[in-house]
Amino acid sequence: MEKHVVVIYPHPDDEAFGAAGTIAQFRAEGVPVTYLCGTLGEMGRNMGAPPFANRESLPMIRKQELQNACNVLDIDLKMLGYRDKTLEFEDRQEIAKRLKTMLEEIKPSLVITHYPGHAVHPDHNALGAAAVEAVGLMDPSIRPTVWAQAITNSFMEDLGKPDIINDISPYFEKKMDTIKAHKSQADGILGNFKKANKLAKDVQDAAKQRLGIERFYIWEF
Repeated sequence: MEKHVVVIYPHPDDEAFGAAGTIAQFRAEGVPVTYLCGTLGEMGRNMGAPPFANRESLPMIRKQELQNACNVLDIDLKMLGYRDKTLEFEDRQEIAKRLKTMLEEIKPSLVITHYPGHAVHPDHNALGAAAVEAVGLMDPSIRPTVWAQAITNSFMEDLGKPDIINDISPYFEKKMDTIKAHKSQADGILGNFKKANKLAKDVQDAAKQRLGIERFYIWEF
């Protein structure tokens, strides 16, 4: 069993859509989980229709949603304080050194992050690369395992079969509750789920299949 898991993603809701089921499973096993969240997602385009936020109010809305989501998952939250959509322009080595210091304090046995170059968004790729570099800088005797999550459409063709294929069906409702906590970003997707509930069971199963499996690659150092 893991002794402590650290999740490193750049945006509020990355943990919800990406790894909430796996996180919930670790918590059910009594494993502490800490989320190092890179930004507040303040440059997100979703302001609602009619608008529920503006550019000034969105950061605080998303921060509160993130805190709510972490409460749902029962995990610790540490904000890294970077600006949304700028991580690719930050000094990667500086971020890596900062993450290394934090990881050495927390002493996790496992780190979950995005797979650099296979995570769609520049922020995902940049923070994933810094996280991997941070772990690589650690003394091998205390270095945690890294699970890297690839989310491009072609990741299977590019990288092969993931090392970890986690069916999170027992924790699917917890994952959905975590997604719902990010109300400003999740309403559209939740709307699709509500429609699916009125359609055939195979449509519901397809929706559950899309979010009910979480896949990761073990990073080789």
